[in-house]
Amino acid sequence: MATASRNCDPHLTHQSSSPMKTDQLKLLCFGEILWDFLPVGLFPGGAPFNVAYHLHNHRAEVNLITAVGNDKLGDELIRRIKGWGLNTDTIGRHPGLPTGYVLADIAPNGDATYEFMPSVAWDQITTDQDSLQAAMDGTGIIFGSLAQRASFNQFALDRLLATMPENAWRIFDVNLRAPHDDLDRVRILASQSTLLKLNAAEAAHIACDQTEEAGREESDSRALAKQTGCTTICITSGERGAGLLRNDIWHWEDAQKVQVIDTIGAGDAFLASLIANLIPGHHTDAECLAVACRLGEWVSSQYGATPTYPPPASS
Repeated sequence: MATASRNCDPHLTHQSSSPMKTDQLKLLCFGEILWDFLPVGLFPGGAPFNVAYHLHNHRAEVNLITAVGNDKLGDELIRRIKGWGLNTDTIGRHPGLPTGYVLADIAPNGDATYEFMPSVAWDQITTDQDSLQAAMDGTGIIFGSLAQRASFNQFALDRLLATMPENAWRIFDVNLRAPHDDLDRVRILASQSTLLKLNAAEAAHIACDQTEEAGREESDSRALAKQTGCTTICITSGERGAGLLRNDIWHWEDAQKVQVIDTIGAGDAFLASLIANLIPGHHTDAECLAVACRLGEWVSSQYGATPTYPPPASS
């Protein structure tokens, strides 16, 4: 069964990006934090960090489980994170490895390609008492596949997952970046997840070892659900839109055209909005999907993954 979602009511969101009214969520974001080196400057980045930033703007309580180096780049990341009002208690300072960074190249259409530096601080994320306490109290945890390139982090994530309450959401944001794309590890984590989010190319590759094909998102979602046992699957398809399989019902939201500056962080903003509105359960799945698409589109019309949110429209 499939449903096509309508545009969200204007009061649920401001003109570009505002979150719906949500309950207070206590969420963990585990994985990489780094600097995006873009042609126009340096921007804080890393998918889990980007998700945390946007969740914070949705009024969620967020703990970043990550690490930076004892260097100037790490100092500046911590300073900015504190300035945004996010908690830094669970961000480690590695004594020997540098703060991570990535060289990003932006194509004329706004798509980005990345070169990740090896052996950086976020390759060794520790789970201290603050992290474990946050896990015990958490509503959910968001984690990606890139930080799983290090066995140190695999152990750390497994420890956090085992510490979370049984009913906590386990949200896996697949981010295949060769050569850091261990599909065996991806499938193990997917089988433990409450929600699996990936793009259309990743879905096609994991579900049936094929290349992306427009219109196949639903069948790939159902194949992934059957293979992994995860019953909530979200597939993003860029300028085509995004789909959500939940409770065996397929929802699809067409993308709206925007002037794309760069696509960095658009999928992370999309996921943050989806999480913040889906977990409380106050709105339909179709509404949550539509609002998430609008936020992702807005971020793609801005520079970098963490643009400043405009003020909410007056009611």
